[in-house]
Amino acid sequence: MSALPWGLLPDSSTVGVDGQLLVGGCDLAELAEEFGTPLFVYDEAQLKARCAEAVAAFGDGVAYATKAFLCRAMARLAHEQGMHLDVASGGELAVALSAGVPADRIVLHGNNKSDEELITARDAGVGRIVVDSFDELDRLEGLFGADGIVPQILLRITPGVEAHTHEFVMTGQDDSKFGFGLKVGDAARAVERARAMDAVELVGIHAHIGSQVFVAGFFEQAIEALAPFVNQTGLPELSIGGGIGVAYIEGEEAPSITEWGAVVRKACDHAGITARVSAEPGRAIAAAAGITVYRVGTIKEVPSIRTFVAVDGGFIDNPRPALYGSGYETFVPAAVTADRTEVVRLVGKHCESGDVLVSEAKVPAGLVVGDLIATPVTGAYGRSMGSNYNLLPRPAVVFVADGQARLVIRRETEADLLATDVG
Repeated sequence: MSALPWGLLPDSSTVGVDGQLLVGGCDLAELAEEFGTPLFVYDEAQLKARCAEAVAAFGDGVAYATKAFLCRAMARLAHEQGMHLDVASGGELAVALSAGVPADRIVLHGNNKSDEELITARDAGVGRIVVDSFDELDRLEGLFGADGIVPQILLRITPGVEAHTHEFVMTGQDDSKFGFGLKVGDAARAVERARAMDAVELVGIHAHIGSQVFVAGFFEQAIEALAPFVNQTGLPELSIGGGIGVAYIEGEEAPSITEWGAVVRKACDHAGITARVSAEPGRAIAAAAGITVYRVGTIKEVPSIRTFVAVDGGFIDNPRPALYGSGYETFVPAAVTADRTEVVRLVGKHCESGDVLVSEAKVPAGLVVGDLIATPVTGAYGRSMGSNYNLLPRPAVVFVADGQARLVIRRETEADLLATDVG
């Protein structure tokens, strides 16, 4: 079997003199010794480059989807590279604001925003609120009666396009919990309602067809379906959302942000859409910039069946395999270019049989307890979707660049786990 495909590693990856992987000029083994494992390591230069690419592809207004990965350092980085920030909760909003991101550069999402979230966003002066339901319009109308604040809004429209991705991350089909259905007439009714309200200023349309979409053509379909409606409304803004996929395993290919942007803009031009077009990439910014480093704790061979390799993390730091059956590759940081001649099942330490990180993990021969093992392309929806199951602390996060590592999220402690327990 071959070595790990180099294209799955962060942009700044190099091989050290002893065959070990360096990211941002930093040795992963040294990082593991300093910060412990499991450990998220991000290539800071790559994060900046992907943000800059998004701005170049879509222009001002393109927003980083913070649900993919968020901390104050990430919020500042995206903002400094010219992106807006898309937040989906009061917590994400609080992090973005605490990082110094101006409120008018923030877009608030969510299919069930509470009064408290809407009040906070309106008081702060967020740039856009993406309204998802008639109930939300009712809430905004009620809040306006109390304080007179008029936010600018986009209406989230469900275009009826079924992107070929996992059913749990499809969002553009008719049967979706998100948005106002185009085909059933709810979208037209929402526009009419919003335009008649004093409580909001309707400035645009938003659509999102799903996540981890590998075929840019599905965005063409969405634009084709939306175009007559968008053009009829004459609204000045259209956000196509996010969702472009990234390659996680050997053999996968995905469009770049630049290629995605070109497809979207060409489709909009062809459809005669004159609105300002923006997007909300998240995974495409963060995923490939991140690596998760684990330490092997147990190797258990079940004769004639398989070998289990258990590490000190699991689905509390990467729930995607358990949730979606997502695939990942594996490699040994000490010998990143070595042929991976053995197949094992990489599992976590949690009390669930479903705690499997990689079902058929390829590794070099000779793996032993105490070795480091890593999974690439874990920068999105790992830390952000993690949990404290089994009351385990969540991992630390470091950004690396120019031979220097900086801690941006410290490892949780048992004191952190007890902090909210008031019993």
